[in-house]
Amino acid sequence: VVSSIGEKAAVEITRKDIVSLIKGIIDRGAQVQAGKVLSELTAAYEYCIGLDYFPDTFANPGLLAKSSLKQTRIKLTANKRQRVLSEIELKAVLQWLPKSGFSKHHKSILMMTLWTGCRTGEICNAAWKDFDLEKGTWHLKASKNSTERYVQLSRQCVNFLRNLYKPDQEYLFASSRTGLPIQQKSLTEIKWQMKNPDKVQANFRPEQLWLTDIDDWNPHDLRRTVRTGLSRLGCPTDIAEAILGHSKKGIEGTYNLHNYEAECAEWLQKWADYLDGIKKS
Repeated sequence: VVSSIGEKAAVEITRKDIVSLIKGIIDRGAQVQAGKVLSELTAAYEYCIGLDYFPDTFANPGLLAKSSLKQTRIKLTANKRQRVLSEIELKAVLQWLPKSGFSKHHKSILMMTLWTGCRTGEICNAAWKDFDLEKGTWHLKASKNSTERYVQLSRQCVNFLRNLYKPDQEYLFASSRTGLPIQQKSLTEIKWQMKNPDKVQANFRPEQLWLTDIDDWNPHDLRRTVRTGLSRLGCPTDIAEAILGHSKKGIEGTYNLHNYEAECAEWLQKWADYLDGIKKS
């Protein structure tokens, strides 16, 4: 925004200026980013209009641009993904991951995603104080739907965390430079480097490069793979949804307040055992 229209007075910005700005972002293939820029810019104008920084006749150019873009049916959101790894693909990923070009932290985050079904962003930000390894639980206080819950940990996950534990470290996956949690986007950045080593002149060994023997996948696809895999094993829908931390909808969400913690623990253990089985098969 600053580099494109930053030198203009805010009151002089028109619908056309913002449409041109957003169209430029879309043209480089960043649809989601275009939507975020438009939302932030529109919100900034709304804030200033509310504080009477503009004449009474002034109309929010962000809202006008949003209306224009809607008429053109230009999409500002990502396509809904449905990628799920099959058992054969999951086996290939599990066998490749330890030798891949991902960092030690990244490999651990991806395995915890598979063990727990949690979002990679939640795992990146995990703090040791929220784990009780004796009880095998992780108190997840900040989730996407703003509902805190206790994530049940399989024996495999608990043993992994015991070996990972560092008493002087606040976060599980802290940056060695800042001590703060590593950023979720670093997963996709390293993935891109493994897929395009010639563009970044990275020194990946052949076995570290992105796995091309199967169709492309993203880290978040592992969460969807966990949910689908649980159903394949026979896990009841209510329990599988509770494992992923999805909120109950409608009347069910109002009256059924059972958290299924014991059931989640049972099925996540079955899932972890299943992962061990296919990796060794």
